[in-house]
Amino acid sequence: MSTAAPRRGRRPGAPDTRAAILAAARELFAAQGYAGTSVRSIAASAGVDAALVHHYFGTKDDLFVAALELPVDPRERLAGVIAEGPDGAGERMVRTFLSVWDDPEHQLPLLGLARSILDPSGQRLLRDGFLPAVLHPVGVALGIDRPEVRMSLVASQMVGLIVTRYVLEVEPVASLPAEDLVAIYGPTLQRYLTGPLP
Repeated sequence: MSTAAPRRGRRPGAPDTRAAILAAARELFAAQGYAGTSVRSIAASAGVDAALVHHYFGTKDDLFVAALELPVDPRERLAGVIAEGPDGAGERMVRTFLSVWDDPEHQLPLLGLARSILDPSGQRLLRDGFLPAVLHPVGVALGIDRPEVRMSLVASQMVGLIVTRYVLEVEPVASLPAEDLVAIYGPTLQRYLTGPLP
């Protein structure tokens, strides 16, 4: 009775292929950052062909967002902010973030993500992934000058608000109505977006 030789080469598409790609992507994005991670390296780590990565996830940006396991695609939510142009974008951005974070269905997974930024690999995902893949393109689409600087400033404010309101639950920020926070934070974000920079 002969035994079949073990299969060699890359694993064909299978139900667990998507999970393997996501696991490899999470690990590599966390270890090497967004810019330092290629679709090819993710495919190699997952043991699949790079074409399968594109088949399941489309672009590298799409794969990055999927790897974050967010309950919503932030790019879709921020499309409304972009559509109305730079004027008033600060308030719209705060309102959009709060509408997602205040939704009880979204809070648990988002809290897990927010707490992960206290860990070095989570910090890298935010700094080297979320900023270039999600936030910086918003600045470009809004047509603002120096979007990489301005959107980093926006991120500093929004991360601070998220940590203060949802992770640490610092009062009175934790219990202020969303529209009060929009009125307080919106002008600051607007200044970051369109105000003069040194």
